[in-house]
Amino acid sequence: MEYQKINLDNYVQTGEGGTALTYSNKAGNTLVKLFSPGMGAENAAREFRVNQVVYRLGVPTPAPLRLVTDGERYGAEYELIPAKRSFTRIISEEPEQLEPLTLRFARLARQLHQTPANTEILPDMRELVRYHIGRYEALPEELKERLLAKLATIPTQAACLHGDLHIGNIITDGTRDLWIDVGDFAYGCPEWDLGMMYYADHFMSEERAQSIFHVGMDTLKKHWALFAREYWSGEPAAEIAAHEKTLYPFIALKITSLVSKLHDGKGSVSEPLLNMINAYLR
Repeated sequence: MEYQKINLDNYVQTGEGGTALTYSNKAGNTLVKLFSPGMGAENAAREFRVNQVVYRLGVPTPAPLRLVTDGERYGAEYELIPAKRSFTRIISEEPEQLEPLTLRFARLARQLHQTPANTEILPDMRELVRYHIGRYEALPEELKERLLAKLATIPTQAACLHGDLHIGNIITDGTRDLWIDVGDFAYGCPEWDLGMMYYADHFMSEERAQSIFHVGMDTLKKHWALFAREYWSGEPAAEIAAHEKTLYPFIALKITSLVSKLHDGKGSVSEPLLNMINAYLR
């Protein structure tokens, strides 16, 4: 797949995520997402291909248009949704919207997870996780074996997964709600999505929460409580707490996989990562 060179003078930065920046075209009709330097052209190409698949499946998401580069970074250009705002941006500016938007988000997430996936086209989340953990060179062998043994016990399920489910990855133009950042879209147990969301809503640093979600950790914890109540609608608090405990191994597996992916299977294993794995690998 070929990358087309763009001139960033024609764009203005409008967003910042953990691994990429976004730029709106000054003409007002497209949005560019460029990955951080060093993440590689293949990363952007893989995400773009998945975006194409997800869009063709009819999942509400901006149309993927082309692969682009500014000469140093790689990414893709997408349809720009006029007057769009992320749910988190709205909540940061209008705190009274926390509850209604969280409940809406929970219903949309449940609807996504109830959507049958095309398993012939989409990847199995278990296999993606297995691949990245398996190639993590610095991960102690004993720990790697424990992780892969736990992964082997995870059942398959043909449910659609966002792959990076959180309230910052859904936007609205006032009429439509659309999923964004669907490059890790896959199929599997909904717990893959819910585990990472639970972890982000409880254990992210305050600085990172403000940077990515534009709100503090107190707000994110309230958001999770509202989300869980609606997602597992009708279930008592004790059952919801039991659901949360089932997310722990998914958190350990997915975070280890993500660290490996971000460092291309290389790099050291940090003490916080080791502590997290040992705490959640149950």
